[in-house]
Amino acid sequence: MTRDLKFFQAINEATDLCLARDPSVYLMGLHVPADPKGVFGTVLGLSKKYGPERVMDMPTSENGMTGVAIGSALVGMRPIMVHQRIEFALLAVEQIINQAANWHYMFGGQAAMPLVIRMIIGRGWGQGPQHSQSLQALFAHVPGLKVVMPATPHDAKGLLIAAVEDNNPVIYLEHRWLHNVFGPVPEGRYTVPIGKARTARKGMDVTIVATSYMVLESLRAADLLARDGIEAEVVDVRSLRPLDKVQIFESIRKTGRLVVVDGAWRSLGFAAEVLALAAEQIYGILKAPPARVTFPDLPSPSTPALAQHFYPRAVHVVNGVRTMMGLPEVTEEQLGIQHETPLDVPDKAFTGPF
Repeated sequence: MTRDLKFFQAINEATDLCLARDPSVYLMGLHVPADPKGVFGTVLGLSKKYGPERVMDMPTSENGMTGVAIGSALVGMRPIMVHQRIEFALLAVEQIINQAANWHYMFGGQAAMPLVIRMIIGRGWGQGPQHSQSLQALFAHVPGLKVVMPATPHDAKGLLIAAVEDNNPVIYLEHRWLHNVFGPVPEGRYTVPIGKARTARKGMDVTIVATSYMVLESLRAADLLARDGIEAEVVDVRSLRPLDKVQIFESIRKTGRLVVVDGAWRSLGFAAEVLALAAEQIYGILKAPPARVTFPDLPSPSTPALAQHFYPRAVHVVNGVRTMMGLPEVTEEQLGIQHETPLDVPDKAFTGPF
């Protein structure tokens, strides 16, 4: 049976199922049992249900506790570590990149590393460059790590269960503007394969490859483009590493045009990687130079005044496509877009279902 759940409820349900199904699974993170809001609601009730031995707080010692998680994974446990901001995980980069990512390789495939690290990304509420960055490219760059970025409640649940059951370290990135998005989620256990993209919207004229929250902005852009007779196909990559190049290339072969929309910096990022792959492997079928819609190469701003010029929205995706097709750019006013809330808080129009 399928019902509508919010994104945070889907994460909570997936964690609950994994804890109930496998006694080797445990949950750990700073304030995980004590946060009255339950880390955006994602861990509410789990401490009471499973107790402090399986749902535990940790000291402000990210590097050391990641080492504990790695050590427990090596002896058969399946830890889920939670960082309420991706920036907190930077204190544990040595453990993640130098140890967890390499262990399977260093021991000739004889050692598994079933570790999941949830990291919350994204902007909002005036939080500045130390609490609102999106560093997916940093982790996706490293061989040995898998990196997933769900955009729907269905995928939030299925990808988390797949990550917990995977024998490799998985970085699970969730944008905090997605937590209140709702959509259909099946009951019980199911998985979404890591490394498999999803066609979120079919089209024939241009392929928009998007990540995480930018999938929602891209879907709005596709609806706006359709008013002018431009049918955009939106590909939700869901997994940055491994990347589903087959599905991305199939879409580009159909449309002949490529725009990559990533909520992160422009240079040396995920969008740059997809453009490079297209240039290397299917250059001859492109009808126009590919394009990127990303953050500018500047630190993430704190003020709403700067934020509205920093974070790309649907209008920027629309103009990325229109420029590619030789059409003049348009404004949000011309598109009829009105913002009921400040641009530094989630748009109420993006609640779902998707």
